[in-house]
Amino acid sequence: MSTIVHLLRHGEVHNPEKILYGRLPGFRLSERGQRQALIVAESVAAHDIVHVVASPLQRAQETAGPIAGAHRLDVRTDERLIEADNDFEGRRVSVGDGALRQPRHWSKLRNPFLPSWGEPYLEIAHRMLGAVYRARAAAEGHEALCVSHQLPIWTLRRFLEGKPLWHDPRKRQCSLASLTSLVFEGEELVDIVYSEPAGATDPKVTGA
Repeated sequence: MSTIVHLLRHGEVHNPEKILYGRLPGFRLSERGQRQALIVAESVAAHDIVHVVASPLQRAQETAGPIAGAHRLDVRTDERLIEADNDFEGRRVSVGDGALRQPRHWSKLRNPFLPSWGEPYLEIAHRMLGAVYRARAAAEGHEALCVSHQLPIWTLRRFLEGKPLWHDPRKRQCSLASLTSLVFEGEELVDIVYSEPAGATDPKVTGA
């Protein structure tokens, strides 16, 4: 029995200050982000989606709304889909800018393989995997859609592909409003398919 769990990254966020907002409340979709959510909803309108679940953060809930509405479903919430915890939350972190220029923050960079500035990659992968298998069970024989965030989705993908969880953030294949679709036969993962229904975006853009 085939089941597909789509991992959808939320759309663009209104973030004029260009900060790393992480888990901070009150960050909504921008107008572009709202259009991206509608584009994705249209692209999956004919899919057999029977379960929609999202991170508790506003941007994820807003991205899930049009898709759930098109399939006459409620948006469920799973805390395990939330953005990664990060000690630089609320600060600007572009190279040569903001918090990274301040010596008092340099100790947080001591171990990029963990990483030392936030939630460990392995913990992210494990909680995301739990959310995926719950969604797979809820949609068995059909399709589920989970709205999450760039780092958690990319970390889970690398975990499933057996790759090191440490990576170059500038090379993440996880554009805004992109789909990373996990294909299961029974409980066995047999394929990972990536698509960008709303187009590609630059992974180097902070706070996107």
